[in-house]
Amino acid sequence: MTKYKKTELVLDKVFDTQSCRHLISGQTAVLHCHHFTALYTQLALDCSMLDAKSLLAECSEDAWHEFLSGYFKEHSISRPADRISLAEQTFAAAGLGRLRVTCAGPESGEAVLDHSHVDSGWIKKWGQHEAPVNYIGAGFISGAFSAVFDRPVRTFTATETQSIVSGAPCSRFNVVVR
Repeated sequence: MTKYKKTELVLDKVFDTQSCRHLISGQTAVLHCHHFTALYTQLALDCSMLDAKSLLAECSEDAWHEFLSGYFKEHSISRPADRISLAEQTFAAAGLGRLRVTCAGPESGEAVLDHSHVDSGWIKKWGQHEAPVNYIGAGFISGAFSAVFDRPVRTFTATETQSIVSGAPCSRFNVVVR
């Protein structure tokens, strides 16, 4: 029996001194501390003029779907298992936490966060919250599932069913086709 070698994420990291921007594999990347992330997540919750929670998730979904789809194409990654592994590694490399896709198919799946950057920041700033707040993670997961299965953005929706910020030991996301 041949042992399968895990595909490793390789990121080309560059700092553009002209624009003062970080580029990761050719795409602009802006990284924030978990305190700042908690603040703009709270702003999304407080916004009553529009559905800012969905906007936050959709922005994350758009950005990560584009990044992952481009990465898979550039590196000729086609096996779903490799793509899932690379999405998990990307989540960690971006500082968003530890993501595990526990089951995935072209129509549905589940993702688990053993550690969450967003939840950690929220808890440090305000303590536990009665409802999930990880719209950024939900967007990442939705975008990743679409990229893994070569589907357009907005194909999947990830719903947080269990949350670290609400006292659970891990966060769980149910992922389904919209």
